[in-house]
Amino acid sequence: MPSWEGKTRGGVLGYQLFIWTIRYLGISFAYFLLLFVVTWFVFNSHQAFKATYYYFRTILNYGVMKAFFSIFRNYYIFGQILIDKVAILTGFQHRFTFNFEGEEYLRQMKNGGLLISAHVGNWEIAGNLLNRLNKRVHIILFDAEHQRIKGYLKEVLKERNVHFIIIRENYNHLKEIEAAFEHGDIIAMHGDRYIEGNKTVTLDFMGFPVRFPIGPINLAARFNVPVSYVFAVKERRSHYHFYATPLYHVEFSRNLKKREGILQEALAVYVGKFEEILRKYPLQWFNYYDFWKPETKTAN
Repeated sequence: MPSWEGKTRGGVLGYQLFIWTIRYLGISFAYFLLLFVVTWFVFNSHQAFKATYYYFRTILNYGVMKAFFSIFRNYYIFGQILIDKVAILTGFQHRFTFNFEGEEYLRQMKNGGLLISAHVGNWEIAGNLLNRLNKRVHIILFDAEHQRIKGYLKEVLKERNVHFIIIRENYNHLKEIEAAFEHGDIIAMHGDRYIEGNKTVTLDFMGFPVRFPIGPINLAARFNVPVSYVFAVKERRSHYHFYATPLYHVEFSRNLKKREGILQEALAVYVGKFEEILRKYPLQWFNYYDFWKPETKTAN
């Protein structure tokens, strides 16, 4: 897949609008407004439309009409999830129900650990579970250019047990990560995107060769912390299903060749679980850029 440019759609005004709507007009009204936003994006967000159409038409082999209508449904679910995310993080979690599958594995992270997710579903709801575990969660972000958005959300989240770690070119974020692990905290990040210059490994994903970053897995090995692959998907209007895998311990080897093999094996486990979730919830794919290069399909 081509590297991600490190940018996230949207601005402060959009976040403020939906937060105000949720607080004073309700989540249902926010969903209603979303219909107009989605319709506009379907016809005006050409790059995202092209990438999403390729996903439905080529990767999933949908027919032309099914692919088109799936794009609209995908955008609408994505918008709902953004609204839900803000609602949950700003104190409206009582409006939602959750099914936590694998919670017992996270309770085993007594001295901290790493959660790796992907741009499928709504992984931020993991914070709702982590509050129950009395663990502080640090969310790693790659879109440093849009810290103005995160800064606004930080004010909204100041009473929540959530902290952002921004990836920076000077690598100062590594000190923050190390400090978090030393305090026994949880770090959560995505493992399905990379930016130019990141080390990657090519693995089969959905029947196609895709490059995945090795960095997230390497963090678990470098800091000797257990890792769980987690995904949270929307199953009904106000219900989410959270999945967490058994803890995976990634050995750190000083032998470079052995280390690369260990990291690739751990990454393959992540990719396998990622594909399993995506095939079960195909409409909740939220990578709106050219994730797959038009390469030859591999055997399923």
